[in-house]
Amino acid sequence: MEIQQVIHELSQRARRAGNAMSRVNTGLKDQALLRLAARLEASHEQIAAANQKDLDAADERGLTGAKRDRLRLSEKVLADLCQGLRDVAALPDPVGEVTKMWTRPNGLRVGQMRIPLGVIGIIYESRPNVTIEAAALCMKSGNAVILRGGSEAFHSNTCLAEIFQDVMKEVGLPTDAVQLVPTTDRAAVLELLKQEEFIDVMIPRGGETLIRFVAEHARMPVLKHYKGVCHVYVDQHANLDMATEICVNAKAQRPGVCNAMETMLVHEQVAETFLPQVAAAFQERGVSLRGCERTQKILGDACTPASEEDWGAEYLDLILAVRVIDDMSSAIEHIETYGSGHTEAIVTDDYATGHAFLQDVQSSLVLINASTRFNDGFQLGLGAEIGISTSRLHSFGPMGLEELTSKKFFAFGQGQIRE
Repeated sequence: MEIQQVIHELSQRARRAGNAMSRVNTGLKDQALLRLAARLEASHEQIAAANQKDLDAADERGLTGAKRDRLRLSEKVLADLCQGLRDVAALPDPVGEVTKMWTRPNGLRVGQMRIPLGVIGIIYESRPNVTIEAAALCMKSGNAVILRGGSEAFHSNTCLAEIFQDVMKEVGLPTDAVQLVPTTDRAAVLELLKQEEFIDVMIPRGGETLIRFVAEHARMPVLKHYKGVCHVYVDQHANLDMATEICVNAKAQRPGVCNAMETMLVHEQVAETFLPQVAAAFQERGVSLRGCERTQKILGDACTPASEEDWGAEYLDLILAVRVIDDMSSAIEHIETYGSGHTEAIVTDDYATGHAFLQDVQSSLVLINASTRFNDGFQLGLGAEIGISTSRLHSFGPMGLEELTSKKFFAFGQGQIRE
């Protein structure tokens, strides 16, 4: 069967399954999620074997560091997945929620109710845990999902998707509500992006090149973020020990993810004290620093000169751009110029300064005295996330259950007619 026909039929089946999922009660969806968590725990050897095939292939292709880390389904990643499923099962079901009601002068009662988006396409790279996280959120929110993972994780994704479908069948849910594109042929992606008749929204997760490709070719709406150029601003009123811990965590805890800090901004009044302190901590974690002229004067050989390209770079590696700035206004101006609208943090003990930063910086998550690494659905209490959107329509930030719904209007009348 040709790829065009495969994708077309897969999309048709997803539409029918999505219509059915919109009517499934909460108890059945939660039952499936809890059973899936137990099944994943019981299938850890099967999952590890499939994942090892992908890791072996990655070694043959020379993938190392952060790229290989994103591919690996470690015991911790699997445990987090299972906990995420249980967390999602415990969350309120958004489908059918009446968000507000009002009465018109003619007595007509008008309201809005949450409904599923319908069929969601996910195109993603590397991380096989997305297969479970995305499908679980789509199912709980009454949607069908079509998953197209990267070729580097094909064995892992196939194993996880098959386990998910087995559980769906066991509890009586339509297995076509969770489908994995059964080929690594890149032509399948283009065909998927043409299925606007059946797919309501496309969500790409991966590098900037992939996301721009999807945004350029998709015939349906796309929820996206091109890259995560995240900043931490260390204010003149910061607790410098706290600032060191936050900055090291934001950069080095897991550098190959979109919510890792890529640029550190430091107020000039604390730069001479703070920079040597934090540079020593970064050195212990293997972080290379690229600094502005003022940073270089303070750190000397501990950093290399930063270029203009460094300020807008998403390194996804143990590399950090550092800039000494005059004040908070300069920090915000830098973020507005070079940031990607993803995540920004300020470290300060001054209440007014922190809340001014919170008000004036327009990124999907703004934090006071906390690491940028918290921009994550699981960490923010959403149970899991399907991605982080930096486009403000219709969702901004981590996309959990509510963000996978739309709203319809409804009205109750007593014979009203329009004059």
